[in-house]
Amino acid sequence: MPQEYDIIVAGAGMAGSIAAAVSAKKGLKVLLIDKNKPEEPGKKTNWGWVCGDAVALSHLNFLKSKMNIDFAYPELDLKVDGVYAISPNFEHKYLFDGEGYILNRPLFEKKLIETAIKNGAEYITEFSVEGPIIEDNFIKGIFGRNKNKELEKINSKITIDALGISTVLRRKLPENPFIDKTIEIDDLESTGRFIYEFDVEKQDLNFYDPKSALIHLNQELAPGGYGWVFPKSNNKVNIGIGVQKKSLEIRNKKLNKNDNLQSLMNNYVKLNPVFKNLRIFNEFNNGIGYWSVSVRRQMESLVFNGYMGAGDSMAMANPISAGGIGPAFIAGAFAGENAVAAIQNNDISIKGLWNYNIDFNNEYGKKTAGLEVFRIYLQSLNNNIINYGMKMFLTLEEAKALTYGNIPELSLAQKFKLILQGSSNINAFSNLLYAVKKMKEFNKIYEKYPDINEFEKWKSTVKKNMEEVRNYFKPNPI
Repeated sequence: MPQEYDIIVAGAGMAGSIAAAVSAKKGLKVLLIDKNKPEEPGKKTNWGWVCGDAVALSHLNFLKSKMNIDFAYPELDLKVDGVYAISPNFEHKYLFDGEGYILNRPLFEKKLIETAIKNGAEYITEFSVEGPIIEDNFIKGIFGRNKNKELEKINSKITIDALGISTVLRRKLPENPFIDKTIEIDDLESTGRFIYEFDVEKQDLNFYDPKSALIHLNQELAPGGYGWVFPKSNNKVNIGIGVQKKSLEIRNKKLNKNDNLQSLMNNYVKLNPVFKNLRIFNEFNNGIGYWSVSVRRQMESLVFNGYMGAGDSMAMANPISAGGIGPAFIAGAFAGENAVAAIQNNDISIKGLWNYNIDFNNEYGKKTAGLEVFRIYLQSLNNNIINYGMKMFLTLEEAKALTYGNIPELSLAQKFKLILQGSSNINAFSNLLYAVKKMKEFNKIYEKYPDINEFEKWKSTVKKNMEEVRNYFKPNPI
């Protein structure tokens, strides 16, 4: 007979481990399952834990408030003062996001797993989930292959999907108006990252800052995305790029090149003048990795009958920075809490799980559609306009507000006093005003997150407005 649990959490990454820890602490029968070996919890792919590994202090504080857990070295590898976004010509930079940490991702994941087990969750490894068990339009558990490759079914009242961006559970949900089963390719960034040990050739804070994380905006080097250089302890660095497929194709055609993610990645590393004697730091076999990340707003609904999604499975990464650790913390904690409440209330339907949508929206999700608008706008700019715009369009405080999803007041008349030079710059600034207008509209839409009866109408409004933005801004990297 199939095993029975109150909650199955599929995927032992950030969101999944936290959801299991939070729900098991309440005394429910919780199963946390993962495809990886016991010594590799939450590993995304055969390449490892592919990520920039940066998280804001505010998100760590949120997690502590929910789990009463303290983190320190070595799982917190290095404290940083913030994140600098640097213009293509290296003449202008914005500091945003505040202080935070670069994680030792494998050790951080291990501590979360240990907490979940300590709180009472059962942990099964080397289990490959193949799909959901569906009965009467409810998700009743999962089926898949155990470590002996045997087909196994495991039943549960609620299944929390934390399998990541390519999750088979979301893709095999019954047809429904609540959760999109696929993510459009233009909303994905292909990413590559290396972890290196290095010697210092020269000092240059535009290329490496031992106290700050750096983001390089450059449409030729990383079309439709950006490059990053995140310091780690003891002369190590996490360096990588993210690119949009459509922007890369346009860039290659205009420059008569045939670059791909790997060649762009190698070129980005070579152009950095700070490092010499680079050596892959391959601890946990995690030194080289390639993966994809969503840069859209999270799914409009995170719940279905007997089903909840958290983290990358629900496209929760920040649409501008592609940072997914913070929202995974938030989603994992709220998913665990709301799963417990639904079971205690004896209502595991969409309606009984709906409060999870509201909790996540209020804490984080309500700003992501606006951030998606700003990301689409940025992808319509070439390097010359980005250089000029970072100098003339926005003050430091305005730029910081936008990256947090807050909308500053931008006066066209005031900005024209700075003398916008050239029709392309004037057009780009006018487009910025349009983007900010749409960001405000989306923030208002998400401030009024609907109840279940108004959801389909609300979702239709969101999609219609985002389609208008996509039609207004087209990728134009070169």
